[in-house]
Parts: sequence; structure tokens; C-alpha cells
Amino acid sequence: MIGKMEPVQKFPRQVGLLGGGVIGGGWAARFILNGVDVRLYDPASNAVEHVQKVLANARRAYRQLTLVTLPPEGALTVVESVADAVRGVGLVQESVPERLELKQQLLAAASRSTAPGTLICSSTSGLRPSLLQAKMDRPECLLVAHPFHPVYMLPLVELCAGERTAPEALEQAAAIYRAIGMHPLVVRKEVDGFIANRLQDAISREALWLVHDNLATLQDIDDAVRFSWALIRAGIGSNRMAGGGTGMRQSMEQWAFKLPWSWLTEKPEMDAAFLDKVVEQANAQAEADPLPVPLEHKRDDLLVALLHGMRSQGYGPGETLARWEQGLRARAPESMHDSGPLRTLREIPSSWIDGNGHAAESTYLQLCSDATGTVGRYIRANGEALEDGGTYYTVETHLSHLGELHAGDRVEVFTQVLGADDKRLHLFHVMKREGGDKPAAVGEQMLIHVDAKSRRSAPVQGPMRERLLELARLHASLPRPDRAGASIRMR
Repeated sequence: MIGKMEPVQKFPRQVGLLGGGVIGGGWAARFILNGVDVRLYDPASNAVEHVQKVLANARRAYRQLTLVTLPPEGALTVVESVADAVRGVGLVQESVPERLELKQQLLAAASRSTAPGTLICSSTSGLRPSLLQAKMDRPECLLVAHPFHPVYMLPLVELCAGERTAPEALEQAAAIYRAIGMHPLVVRKEVDGFIANRLQDAISREALWLVHDNLATLQDIDDAVRFSWALIRAGIGSNRMAGGGTGMRQSMEQWAFKLPWSWLTEKPEMDAAFLDKVVEQANAQAEADPLPVPLEHKRDDLLVALLHGMRSQGYGPGETLARWEQGLRARAPESMHDSGPLRTLREIPSSWIDGNGHAAESTYLQLCSDATGTVGRYIRANGEALEDGGTYYTVETHLSHLGELHAGDRVEVFTQVLGADDKRLHLFHVMKREGGDKPAAVGEQMLIHVDAKSRRSAPVQGPMRERLLELARLHASLPRPDRAGASIRMR
């Protein structure tokens, strides 16, 4: 008979961790940075050192992940026994090696020492919870909560109940994990390996066959995954682009398990009953989580966001995007003509929009920065690299907001050199919607040339100096902008 659990707090003040290895250390970091105290039991001599290293990595990642102020960190307490780790806590998380006997022993000990109703969750990546419950006094409190490495970053946690798990345990666990920034996914039936690992294993199996048969290298396989469908699946999943049940049926009938795309020998029977089930689920998915029409716009927006993020790291698909953009800049003229302002074109992404629906102030600073980059590329037209001499640092910026910009607006920034000498560069930027007459904003900047090695102000030299002074001479013949040199004052 399934026992009844007492209500548990949605957000535990304290958790007990059994095991501080790769997964346990990740759990410690996620809980501690969410303000939850952690009581850790791990007899390994280097457990504390390892957890502290993982925690330091998580702090670094979270500073980049969110600008929202995190709560005061929870405390890490190392204890000498399972009983000390689990006594008085709101949740127990077991993360010891994948040995059934070891897990059964520790989970049974935890069950004897926890208060009634305390959730006990195993991080096992494949063992069925009914096996883990076998020696527990209170099996109704046990369920699987399977995370992914690194636990403090990846949000998925698979929840799986055993034969004797109390029905309310899944709901209570989901609330806790959701509160610490995770996405709980309930596995509907006990199954070895759960969901995500089975999918991952299927891909790994095919990849290793390709390597075994000398059809691809490991590098080929990684590139095939991360430069193609992995991006789509990260953004929108595997099935949404079919557009509901009708599209799913057509896709399966045309492509599923057919040569030359599939070499799988074991596959489900593609009979009418199975197709009907898939169609029903595809329609339910579309109704429960409707996407804007056309779906391709949402897909493309998600891909743009992912590629922009990876471009900022200069790696993988992001490096490919950056290299393409560099080539575009090299081929495209940066100015309408040498005697006129230099032109920079940008489209405003949705991530640059504030809560009021228009471009945030940082957007205008970024547009000024991009336009300054255009000036830098212009004066380095002969191929000089920054490392060969120096670069310009902004020391002062003045913005005037004259209109509004919104997501999707294509913005032209026209940049005029107001003055230049051996060290200083005075720029004025006018920001307009492409083809528009009225400025949305103007920005005025003073920059100082800095030596690349000493990081101190230094005169610009060589061909860069000649190009800069020639550009300043040409721009001196342009009308001086009305707002140049303006200061803030009460009118």
C-alpha cells in the first residue's frame, strides 16, 4: 500500500546531500546559490575541495546568466554520517555512484533518519525507483530526480515515481525544483534510463557506428550535431515545426525509418493506431503551447538569439557567424562616400528592448559603439591589426534621445569626425531608422588612443594616423551638427 505524505515546504530552508561528486557538487552549487543551506555527507577526502571548486564555477556562470540579485548564499556544512546529513532537512538528494546496493543502503539509512513526509530523491541516471525503494522504511517518500551535468546550469530534471511512491510526491518535488530554476519533466512510467538519456544513447550509438565503419570522425559528428539540428532542438524542440497533427502524420509517413535517412533495424510498428496517437499528441502540444504564426518567424528568432549568444563567445556556430560578418564588412563600403559621414547599419534585436516596449538606453550606447567600430575599420583599411599598435577607448559619451526605436527597426548610424589629433578622437553619431529623415537619437563621444601593450594613452602612428587625419580633414567640410557640444541644462 502506498503511504501518505505530510505536506512539505515549497522551498526548503535546508537540504541533505548524499554524495559530493560531479552531480552532487552541482546540486550543492544550485541549492547554495539559491539561498538554501546544504548538509553534505561524502566520506571522500577531497569532497569538500571538489564542491568548493564547483561552487566557484557556478558563481562565475551565474554572474553572466542573470542580472537579478541572488539571495544570500546558503551555508555548506560537512557532516560525518547519513543521519546527520538528513536530520531536520526539507529535502534529501542522493548522488552516489550508480551501484544499486550502495544506493539502497544509503536511501534506507536516510529513510530511517528523516522526518515523516520528507522527500528523498535519487539522482540516478538509469535505475528504476522501485528498485531503490526496496529496503526503505518509508518508500512513499522516494522518487528519482535525475539532473544533467552541469546541474547548476542545465535546467532539466526528470522526475520518476516508483511503485510505492506517494502520488503527491511528484507534485511537491516539481514545486521545489521549479523554485530553484529548473524544468521538471515527469516520466509517465518507470523505464530504464528515463527519457533524455535514452535519446542521447540512440544518437551516441549511431555516432559510434559511423566512427566504427570509418564513415566519420568524432570531430565530424560533433560538427554535424552542433551546426545543424541541435540548434533547432535547443530553441523549439523536435516536433513543433510540423505545425500540428496533420503535419506530423505527413512527416512520419514520408521520412520516418526510411532509407537512406535511417539505418535503424529495430523500430516501432508504423501502423494506423500509432500514427493516430502521434497526431493526437501533436495537436495537444500545439493547443497547450501555441506559437505565433507563421511558426518560421518564432523558429528564426530563437535561432538568431542562440547564434548571437554563441557569437559573443567566438566559438562553434557563433564563430562561423562572426567570420561571415567579417567578410561582409570587408566587401561592403562603410561610407556613402569618403567625404560624407561613415554609415553603420544595425537591426534592433528583441533582447535590446526594455519593459516599455522600446529600445533600452544601453541600445543607443551599443549603436554608438558599433559606429565607433566602423571608424576603426575605416582607418585600418590597409589591414593593420589592433595588436600592431593600439586601439581607442571611450572616455566620455553624451546621448540625446529624440524619438523611439523598437525591435526589428533597421537603424542607420551616420558618424562624423569632429576632431582628431595624435591621441584624441571626437565623434558625433546620428541614429535614424533606415531611410528616415528624423533622428531617433544622437551621441557625442571623446575617445583616447591607447597602446595595446602598456594600456596607456599613446599617439596613433603610421598608416592609421594618416587615414584618420585625412578622414578628419574631409569631415571638417561638413556642417557642424546642431547638438554638438551641447550640455545638460535647465531651459
